[in-house]
Amino acid sequence: MYRIRTEHRTRTDTLMLWLLAAALALVTSTVFAAAREIRGFVLTVSDLDRAVVFYEQALGFEKVSERTVTGRDLDYLTGVFGTRVRIARLQLGDEFIELEQYVAPAGLPIPVDSRSNDLWFQHFAVVASDMEKAYEHVRGFGVQSISSAPQTIPETNRAAAGIKAYKFKDPDGHPLELLTFPPDKGRAKWQDKGRLFLGIDHSAITVADTQRSTRFWRDLVGLQVAGANLNTGITQEQLDNAFGAVVRITGLKPERETSPGLEFLQYLTPSGGRATPIGQRPNDLGATRTVVEVDDLDVLTAKLQAGKVSFISPQPVSVPGMPWRKGLMVHDPDGHAVLLVEP
Repeated sequence: MYRIRTEHRTRTDTLMLWLLAAALALVTSTVFAAAREIRGFVLTVSDLDRAVVFYEQALGFEKVSERTVTGRDLDYLTGVFGTRVRIARLQLGDEFIELEQYVAPAGLPIPVDSRSNDLWFQHFAVVASDMEKAYEHVRGFGVQSISSAPQTIPETNRAAAGIKAYKFKDPDGHPLELLTFPPDKGRAKWQDKGRLFLGIDHSAITVADTQRSTRFWRDLVGLQVAGANLNTGITQEQLDNAFGAVVRITGLKPERETSPGLEFLQYLTPSGGRATPIGQRPNDLGATRTVVEVDDLDVLTAKLQAGKVSFISPQPVSVPGMPWRKGLMVHDPDGHAVLLVEP
């Protein structure tokens, strides 16, 4: 009898230890896979010097560094072979972007008829202290407008009421947005009246299915859902240049509250937005990358592999000259490129 009870206790203890270990592994995996912050955004440009001048003069960015990167490690990161890339790092307020010109090999341009509901659409939102002044300023650089003019979100949209927005394109056709916040909206730093252009609030990507995108960005990458809204009406139509626009918007944020956020734009109407071209690569001008810093890239890589995510890089790789220790590039469910980095 004593022996039987001992064996039963041993099996029970073993099972409990196994369950505890499994639970700990799950918790550890979740913690390590958490997205610490969105470190910035990478745009591929056709002419780096022209692009730097535009972002400095039209939007108040400051170039903080420039480098040329080449070699087999960069090839593995990007899936583009024989790469030689000029990279300029620019800062606005606390936020950063990188402009990359592929000296070799050059990629494809953004389609001239690109629309807001096309699934390759991605913009980032630059916050201005005064919309009217900012609008007049950027118009002086011959930008192509998406919006008919700056739009004020109406009182019927409680979450965003009073926010002013204007969408336009840079010289390569990358969509951009200007935002101003009323005193009761946004972060305190967006109320600074000492400068015209203040920083980057978020980036927005068009998605086909909010739930599917949430499974990638929240459940795998580790961002947190911060809120959701449904935007419609004449203001949204004029803002997006899209007749009958009905847009399901979902906001996400990383662990660090000071980081820019990410928004999903799911266009319920107009329908028929085009899919991201099959085979789009980082040297194509439409392949804007969201740079996400994570705790443990190896743990996250295994998680992404189990989730059958589309990989651009075959595995995490270290690239000399980059401002992170190792990185991995993948596609989200709609083909948006994501650069996951570990510092």
